[in-house]
Amino acid sequence: MAENGAGGMGWTLKKTVVLVGMMGAGKTAVGKALAAELEAPFVDSDAEIEAAAQMTISEIFARDGEGFFRKKETQVIGRLLDLDDTGGRILSTGGGAFMQPQNREMISRRGVSVWLKADLDLLWRRVKHRDSRPLLRAPDPYGTLKGLYEARVPTYALADLTVETQPAYSIDETCALVVKALQSRPDVLEKR
Repeated sequence: MAENGAGGMGWTLKKTVVLVGMMGAGKTAVGKALAAELEAPFVDSDAEIEAAAQMTISEIFARDGEGFFRKKETQVIGRLLDLDDTGGRILSTGGGAFMQPQNREMISRRGVSVWLKADLDLLWRRVKHRDSRPLLRAPDPYGTLKGLYEARVPTYALADLTVETQPAYSIDETCALVVKALQSRPDVLEKR
C-alpha cells in the first residue's frame, strides 16, 4: 500500500484526522490502519471514555444515561484534539459524536473530519451479531439502526471529507482511499 498511501512516501500529518460515521462503518479498523500508514498515534474516543470511567459504554448508558455519556464524550474529544509536539493523530469517534454541534465545531476548528460512508445493508451485516452496541438493544434493532442512519446521514454529510466504503473493500483499500482524500488537503497532510 505504500505506493498509494503516506507511510512509504514521506508525509507529515499536520492536523488530527477525526473519523466519523455510523457504528459498523469501520472507524476503528480503518483508523488503526491509517495511523500505521501515516506513522501517527491512534486513539479511539470510546476506548478513552471506557478507560476513564472504568466501565463499558453499555454500562455507562445503563447507569448514567445517554445525556451523561454525551457530555463526557465531548470532554474526551476536546482533550484528544489537543495536539502534542508530534503533530496530528488519528481519532476514531463513536457514531453519535458528530451529531453534537459542539463536537462538530471543535473538530472543524482543530482537526479534519472524514466520514466513512457505508450503506445501511453493510452496516447491518457488521453490527447485527454484536451485543456491545447499547443503542441497538431494542425490540427491533434493525429498525433502530435504520432510524439512526436516516437521522444521522444529513449531519455526517457535513464532514470535511467523505470516503465511501464498500463490502468488497479491504481495510487497507479503504485506508488508501482515506489517504487519497487527505492528499486534497495540504493543511492536513503534506509531503516531507
